[in-house]
Amino acid sequence: MQRAQNIHAGQDDLDVVSKLIANARQAMTQLLTADQDRVDEAVTALCWAIYKPENARETAELAVAGTGLGNVEDKIIKNQRKNFGTLRDLLRVKTVGIIETFPEKGLVKYAKPVGVVGAVVPSTNPCATPVNKAMMAIKGRNAVIIAPSPAGLQATGRTVELMRNELEKIGLPANLVQILPAPISKNLTNTLMQECDLVVVTGSQNNVRNAYKSGTPAIGVGAGNVPVVIDASADLNDAAKKIMASKCFDNATSCSSENSVTIQDSVYEEAIDALTRAGGYMCTSEDKKKILDNLWVDGHLNRHVLAKDPDVFADVCGLPVAAKQAKFFMVEDTGAGSEKPLSGEKLSLALTVYRVPDIEAAISQVQDILNYQGMGHSVGIHTKTIKNAELLAERLDVVRVLVNQAHTFGNGGSFDNGLGFTLTMGCGTWAGNSISENLAYHHFINVTHLVETIPEDKPSEEELFGTYWGKYGK
Repeated sequence: MQRAQNIHAGQDDLDVVSKLIANARQAMTQLLTADQDRVDEAVTALCWAIYKPENARETAELAVAGTGLGNVEDKIIKNQRKNFGTLRDLLRVKTVGIIETFPEKGLVKYAKPVGVVGAVVPSTNPCATPVNKAMMAIKGRNAVIIAPSPAGLQATGRTVELMRNELEKIGLPANLVQILPAPISKNLTNTLMQECDLVVVTGSQNNVRNAYKSGTPAIGVGAGNVPVVIDASADLNDAAKKIMASKCFDNATSCSSENSVTIQDSVYEEAIDALTRAGGYMCTSEDKKKILDNLWVDGHLNRHVLAKDPDVFADVCGLPVAAKQAKFFMVEDTGAGSEKPLSGEKLSLALTVYRVPDIEAAISQVQDILNYQGMGHSVGIHTKTIKNAELLAERLDVVRVLVNQAHTFGNGGSFDNGLGFTLTMGCGTWAGNSISENLAYHHFINVTHLVETIPEDKPSEEELFGTYWGKYGK
């Protein structure tokens, strides 16, 4: 699809982006006639580019060194697990030629590319996310141009280089995957958004909003701020272990990381004990003040604390020696909103703890949290009473409700739940997003419908209006 020239972009930025898009369109021509096996081969090549152990480690090390966020071992797991799961999902579906037939409706569906995809990726996942999006884009026989974060440029650049090398190894154009050149700027990223055929944004809400303003079809994500509930019926040790593993993974960089836990009063003390045994440190009122003073600086999250190891967090916040041995930090609080900053997303190992009398109060507390931040994203509950989980699903405006799961590992797809693997979670119109599901292959294809006639399917007026007439008259 040729787009009108963007007169608002700087000419230098427009020249750079136009050249990348021209390269992408030329590269796409080799996929347009490819069969499904060849497309799947390309997708597998992209996954192997980061799954290969030495590549997974190299890019993880570059990510932590460049951004200062998270830790290497967990980023290795993220690089491999998420993309391995995505490869599983992608190899099970068709995106070439006829993808569905409905003889009884006289319909046949054909998959077509969407074009050049602009993929904006965050500093929290500068390696796993570009591969994940590239795999989905190439599955639809598209080309992709990656817009990295400035801090993640080196790591993302190396990741793109590895993907390009792997494509060339199997005889496909490297320009199926490209990256914006340095220096990365908002204007350059915005120009890509305006000139590509589809833009997919993960990370900064400013970038998400700019994507939707760009005039290009766009998919963006909402802000994370996951609240989880522990009810009176929960297996407390299991819940504590899962919350710890999820909260601590990659030092809480994930948008799916638990930011708060709301605990029912009758099991509160036992739950806190279980969380403490799992590695949590319960902060005193003095500790809480220190965290509030140091986690935010001039109203913004402190980069010296964000996604840092627990000993660094404890040291920067001035917590006692005992806290430095902990894996995460529990801070008791009440309420939610702008006057209660601990109710928001913290991108750190601080976990806000609420105490409530019953499940109704838990739902109310979680709703207050979401009203402040994270609406549409997800919640979790640890319970043996499925009805309580159903209450959350019925009454909260979120896309995902996870039951008895480590939220970070389950929210973007897992081998033991039915969600598709992804690093991009749509949050519906509740968060100003165009999708209310996990990003997947079908978001990267257009569909042509072949339509034939079928025996007439026209009900009588009585069938459609009869009940209404009987109740209200004609």
